[in-house]
Amino acid sequence: MDLQDYYQKAIKFAAEAHKDQKIPGSEMSYMVHLSNVAMEILMASQQSPGFDRQFAVQVALLHDLLEDTSTSFDDIREKFGANIARAVLALTKNEALPASEQIPDSLSRIKLEPKEVWAVKLADRISNMQKPPKHWDTNQIINYKKMAGIILLQLKGGNEYLEKRLHQKIIAYDQFFV
Repeated sequence: MDLQDYYQKAIKFAAEAHKDQKIPGSEMSYMVHLSNVAMEILMASQQSPGFDRQFAVQVALLHDLLEDTSTSFDDIREKFGANIARAVLALTKNEALPASEQIPDSLSRIKLEPKEVWAVKLADRISNMQKPPKHWDTNQIINYKKMAGIILLQLKGGNEYLEKRLHQKIIAYDQFFV
């Protein structure tokens, strides 16, 4: 299959699973977020020798399935294979843990996966570093920026292009502290 075929298969699967979901704090389809993450991956792949673009773009489009939909690990494994299912699982927060431990736990699992999974996490946070939802207070905004810095530090060496992009987004996030 060509990259476009992998992309279409994954985006259609994700669109069905996320069909009624909106980006938090907006009326925009959640598919915009997934498309933005995939676009970051496609751009990074052009700057990253040896990057498995087909694997990474599928993971980018599917990365929130376990966390935000009723899709199971087995559903992903059957449709996309064990490697992609494991990558999506690594990118999924373990909600059985206290909130303060969820991202550190996920980051430790991501670091056991191929660098393309690291890149998806970086791309995900880049996409999320937009204007915060209106209902967030200053502390939530500050904590979100702080967590972005932790993600950047923990995934250093995962993808230089995306690390630079996230660093720029972190700096620009200060505009939302007003």
